[in-house]
Amino acid sequence: MEAVVFIVSLADCCALIFLSVYFIITLSDLECDYINARACCSKLNKWIIPEMVAQGLSSMLMMVSMHWFIFLLNLPVAAWNIYRYTKVPMGNMGVFDPTEIHNRGLLKSHMKEAMIKLGYHLLCFFIYLYSMILALIND
Repeated sequence: MEAVVFIVSLADCCALIFLSVYFIITLSDLECDYINARACCSKLNKWIIPEMVAQGLSSMLMMVSMHWFIFLLNLPVAAWNIYRYTKVPMGNMGVFDPTEIHNRGLLKSHMKEAMIKLGYHLLCFFIYLYSMILALIND
């Protein structure tokens, strides 16, 4: 059973890595003026809720299977995603808003956040991979 938890978490983490790379590519396209702000923000905003669900699933799996260290490792990112989603001002298109993305350095901060999340998900990927191999050996 423990191996199944880590296999599902590993697949979930792969999806989150793909999503982080997609965010980085889309934001860098906006930075280089390959796409306009409205197209970029609409592309990114449709992936905010699936990202929250995937991160929540990973956290919930670790909590249910009583892997407390990994759960505590996942909790801040899940909480940050929820906080960021709930703090969207009224009238904005979503977390990524085309009228504000070029103001106040938001593009750079979104890019930095996407890079940090990519590093975090890569770290989690190797933790899940190690834990999965350990669980398969112990079974």
